[in-house]
Amino acid sequence: MNLDKLADIAVTEAKRLGASYADFRFEEIRSENVEVSDGQPGLIDRNLSAGLAVRVLADGAWGFAATNDLSEESSRKVATEAVQIARTSAKVNTAKVKLAPVKSSKGNHKTPFEVDPFSVSLTEKIDLLKSYDALMRRLPDINSSSCFMNFRRTIKRFVSSNGSDIAQELLHSGAGASCGVVKSRHERAERSFPTSSGQYMSKGYELLRELGFEDGLPRIAEQAVALVAANETTPGTLDIVLSGDQVSLQIHESIGHALELDRVFGSERNFSGTSFATPENLKTLKYGSSIINVVSDPSYAGGLATWGYDDEGVIARPVDLIREGLLVGYLSNRESSGRLGIDSSGAAIAEGWQNPPIVRMANLILQPGASTFDDLIAGIDDGIYMETPDSWSIDDKRESFKLGSEVGWEIKSGKLGAMVKAPRYSGSTVSFWNSCDAIGDKSLWRLWGTPNCGKGQPGQNARTAQGASPCRFRQVKVGS
Repeated sequence: MNLDKLADIAVTEAKRLGASYADFRFEEIRSENVEVSDGQPGLIDRNLSAGLAVRVLADGAWGFAATNDLSEESSRKVATEAVQIARTSAKVNTAKVKLAPVKSSKGNHKTPFEVDPFSVSLTEKIDLLKSYDALMRRLPDINSSSCFMNFRRTIKRFVSSNGSDIAQELLHSGAGASCGVVKSRHERAERSFPTSSGQYMSKGYELLRELGFEDGLPRIAEQAVALVAANETTPGTLDIVLSGDQVSLQIHESIGHALELDRVFGSERNFSGTSFATPENLKTLKYGSSIINVVSDPSYAGGLATWGYDDEGVIARPVDLIREGLLVGYLSNRESSGRLGIDSSGAAIAEGWQNPPIVRMANLILQPGASTFDDLIAGIDDGIYMETPDSWSIDDKRESFKLGSEVGWEIKSGKLGAMVKAPRYSGSTVSFWNSCDAIGDKSLWRLWGTPNCGKGQPGQNARTAQGASPCRFRQVKVGS
């Protein structure tokens, strides 16, 4: 397989057939998932997938075709199909696609790591997971437990008719664990570590040692046992403090998805809604309080949404979304940013070789504040501290939401008090972010990976990340 040759054939053929723009993308994805449940090995899943895709603009419309046949003839055939699809689409399109300009790029990007997870034996991985599982089951009341590790290597090549030629190799590692107590239909509790879906980063096998399972798993086991007897949250309007991983989910749902520019223009209407943050709000909407600063940064080292270039060849760079509470930018690709007359934020990503790129979240970073955790708690007379995402629901325009946590603790006179089970909170996006009056400092900040963000028709799954510290919010509606 000669990728140089395949790319040249595809782009040249598309241009010969009249495409005004063409790009070629190759991807090879290798993945592995290993699980242990209740002390026994569970799912062991290994996959390898490779293919190429050609995307073109012809007569002002997009055409896309893909295949896992990596022959020269197949590359030529896919280019022909993409042009045919574009010309068919042009007959029904009401407006021609306008792309934001992009400079041609030639470069390489490779994820740094210490230990290649695919070089570690399956026996060693299972033994490590068994040791983690045993840490949770030391308490006799724990009657369910599970832990996993997940690895993915993606090799990419992107060549476009504007002169770009880019090679990338991205390595992701992830791991997580949970345990529970089930005494009856109404007496059950579960706790997760490091968070409810595990933690994922652009790192190697060394991530497993960095996450702190040895200290964290006995702690969540004790909390799961205590949660069974804990009281539910008394409904009311209270001051709250959210853990960093809970804030990460809040950013994802009420900032990230709301500021995807294709969603703003209505592309997601049939699947998961649009957005209230329409273009007339740009540089006028007070999205949050003055301490809220959010940046999209796919160049940030170690993130699950870290890359050197997006799938349109746009170089990764930080882009302000919210500055001192004011809406100042969007997550965009070349098409959506072209409609608005701005530069692409470099957020066009496809799930694998078989899908076209769409606007996805990069690393969304809520800049840390100056408060210690004790400061956040001390500023509340009567409230709740909530930890670890458990549930979420948000309306089609990303305005009204209801989110929940696995566990909480009452805050009385600036001190943590009794544990409460499954606390929930709700509100509207703009008023909620404007109620934030304190953000945890850099020592509390962490970049949380989200491995399962769904979007689009046909549906695509993306890997995203949100960086956050614990935050304090005033007078929020809470309940069980």
